[in-house]
Amino acid sequence: MIAFLGTGLLGSGFVRALRGRGEAVNVWNRTAEKAKALEAHGAKAFEDPAEAVRGAARVHLALSDDAAVDEVLERARPGLGKDAVLVDHTTTSPKGAAARAARWRYQHAPVFMSPANALESKGVMMCSGDKALFDALSPELSKMTGKLVHLGPSPERAAGLKLLGNLFLMFMTDGLAEALNLAKALDIPREDAARLFDFFNPGPTIPSRLKRMLSGDYSRPSWELGMARKDARLMMEAAPALPVLPSIARELDRWIERGHAKEDWTVIAKDAI
Repeated sequence: MIAFLGTGLLGSGFVRALRGRGEAVNVWNRTAEKAKALEAHGAKAFEDPAEAVRGAARVHLALSDDAAVDEVLERARPGLGKDAVLVDHTTTSPKGAAARAARWRYQHAPVFMSPANALESKGVMMCSGDKALFDALSPELSKMTGKLVHLGPSPERAAGLKLLGNLFLMFMTDGLAEALNLAKALDIPREDAARLFDFFNPGPTIPSRLKRMLSGDYSRPSWELGMARKDARLMMEAAPALPVLPSIARELDRWIERGHAKEDWTVIAKDAI
């Protein structure tokens, strides 16, 4: 039997997928109605996390943050069997994940998944820490995701890379919002703005851009820093209310003042290398 603590959008998708594969699943959620709703899919809901985990070989968690994970684990402790394994999908701090790995039989397994991905067992699940524990869990975890990766022995590594990925997603989403704001200022219909990405896909440029950043060689520019700054000026002149671009422009200015105007604009990553 499997227990699942935390049945919000992600957790409920996982539970429904587990039930679809015929797994017996106990569920608990702080808002009891969300757990109770999963009884329609064959799960068994509990009001006490200790009762939900009693007899479970594997306990999954999908909660809000470190404090919630630590609190719920303490509440569940009286019902945990000595051989139970904790699989935590919560996005947490690296420090918190490492501390839990030292206290519990614990596998941190954050994901890049939407609720629909969890239901369809697609997306990416990242693990790090004890390789023997991961190897024992991987036959079951691989059923829950499209790609399961182990990132090495440091128990905090998956948490750190999850934050890196989420940071990129935040910037990407904000970039789309900025593009729509600029389109509005330029009287470009939003549907036409969206169609730009039907034929312009910047995604494939990411590996080459990272390779240039990591090389530390910015001397053969594909886009000069000074020209990127000029384009930022044109954008801000067209749409003075853009919220984020002025901060990027200030960073470009900082590197221009340091004498890098004729180098590739990826030089802005130099201090991070």
